[in-house]
Amino acid sequence: MEWSRVISEALEYIEKNITEDISIDNIAKQVHISAYYFQKGFSLLCGYTVMEYIRNRRLALAAGELVAKEEKVIDIAIKYGYDSPDSFTKAFTRFHGVTPSVVQKNNSTIIKSFVPLKIILSLEGGHSMDYRLTKKDSFIVLGIAKKFSYEDAKTAIPEFWKKHYEQGNGKYVCGMFGINIDESMGNSEFEYLIADVYNPAMDIPEGFITKTIPAFTWAVFPCRGAMPDSLQDVNKKIFSEWLPALKEYEFAAGYCIEMYDDVSKYPKGNIDENYYSEIWIPVRKK
Repeated sequence: MEWSRVISEALEYIEKNITEDISIDNIAKQVHISAYYFQKGFSLLCGYTVMEYIRNRRLALAAGELVAKEEKVIDIAIKYGYDSPDSFTKAFTRFHGVTPSVVQKNNSTIIKSFVPLKIILSLEGGHSMDYRLTKKDSFIVLGIAKKFSYEDAKTAIPEFWKKHYEQGNGKYVCGMFGINIDESMGNSEFEYLIADVYNPAMDIPEGFITKTIPAFTWAVFPCRGAMPDSLQDVNKKIFSEWLPALKEYEFAAGYCIEMYDDVSKYPKGNIDENYYSEIWIPVRKK
């Protein structure tokens, strides 16, 4: 799989259908990849979620039409997928900092541009990427779980971790794992767990669950350095370099596990330059 081709074709499809009802499933079908991998890869490589990118493009185009004063606000709102002028006004104001009516009345008002992304061919890789293949039996974790949309996960998951410790839940689960589960590999939402390996001798605290992680062969990627940059850098390389070069294996299921070492072992905790973590991805032979 060539991600440059996938992203380029996806961007072209989005631009041609920017005023239509666009779903992640539709885009993924156009570029012949599962919705699960497409939205993860797009976000990692482009810096935006798919729907965030579409929303920003629509709001930028809508502003241009308001400046031209050729259509009513309600007509532009409907054209770009908003059910009502109120919902359009709220989204428009968040993005541009001014209301649509102000832009339409005064075409000298400063508005934001958001030009389409373009793929520029460049040579990358050419260096080794450390990973190991490890067969693991199924294992049970104890954790606290919540569902997140792919759209909001980037900001919502760090808040989930913060709340976990603020509420004192770290005494039950210290957070050895961050586990992403999307078993259908096509949902707009996924289940996320802050978890530890389950100790059967321990009572399950209120609000916590146990979850069986199936047996898989895991591709395990070591990450060394301060969080979250070290994990994010390796994640990006997985999708931009490792996955396109994968010949014998493919992703086996909608699981992704991050394993975090004990922060007490490092002088600066998880922002220490030597902090160790791992990314686990289940794979199978093609």
